[in-house]
Amino acid sequence: LEPTTLAQRTSRSAPVFALSTMAPAASAPRQAKLPALLLAGAAAVLCVRSALRVTSEEPAFVSGLRGGVAPQGRCRVEVVSLRAAEGDELPSVDVDEGKPGETVNVRELFKGKKGILFAVPGAFTPTCSEKHLPGFLDGAEELKAAGAEVIACVSVNDPFVMAAWGKDQDAEGKVRMLADTKCELTKALDMELDATGKLGSIRSKRYAMLVDDGKITKLGMDDDSFAPSMLAALKA
Repeated sequence: LEPTTLAQRTSRSAPVFALSTMAPAASAPRQAKLPALLLAGAAAVLCVRSALRVTSEEPAFVSGLRGGVAPQGRCRVEVVSLRAAEGDELPSVDVDEGKPGETVNVRELFKGKKGILFAVPGAFTPTCSEKHLPGFLDGAEELKAAGAEVIACVSVNDPFVMAAWGKDQDAEGKVRMLADTKCELTKALDMELDATGKLGSIRSKRYAMLVDDGKITKLGMDDDSFAPSMLAALKA
C-alpha cells in the first residue's frame, strides 16, 4: 500500500506543483503592463490639459494693416498690405510720356502740387475711352478750379499708344498721358491686374487718387475712380 499511496500522492501533488509554478508566469506580464498603462494615462491627461490651456488663451493679433504693438508674452501676427493706401507717398518711379526715353518721375510730377492720378486697364478699351478718360477731359476745368493743378492718366501701354490715344481724345492741355511701359509704377502701387485673358498681359487696375505734394489723400477704386468722385474729394 505504501508505494501505491506514494504514487497517488505524487500524482495528486503534481497539478498543485504545476499550478503553483505557472501562477507567477501568468501574472508577470500583467505586472509589467501596469506601469506602462499608468504612464500612458498620465501622458494623455497632460496632453488634454495642455490643449485646453492653449485653446483657452485668446490669440493676440496686431490690429490694422500697418502696425501696432502686440501684448508682451504673446505671439505677434502682423498683416502687411503692399497696396497703396491713403496717407502713403507716391513711389519714385519713372514713366514715359510721348515716346520712349522722355520720362516723367511720378513723385516729382506732384511735388509741391495738388492733383489727380488715375489709371485705366488699357488705352482705346471701351469703358476707358467712353467714360473714364472723357470724364476727366470734360471736367478738367472744374477739377482745376477746385484745386487740381495736375491731372494725369496712366496705363500699362507703350508711349506711342498713349500718345495716339491722347490725340484721339483731344487730351492735350487737359490730361497728361503717361505710359507705364514696364509696369513698374503699377507694381510699386500693387495695382496689377491679370488681364491676359482679354488684353494679353498684366495691366493696371482701375483707380484714381487725389495727391497733395506727393502724398495720397484720397483713393478710389473701380466705380469710385471716375471724375465726379475726385471732384467731390477736392471740394470736401
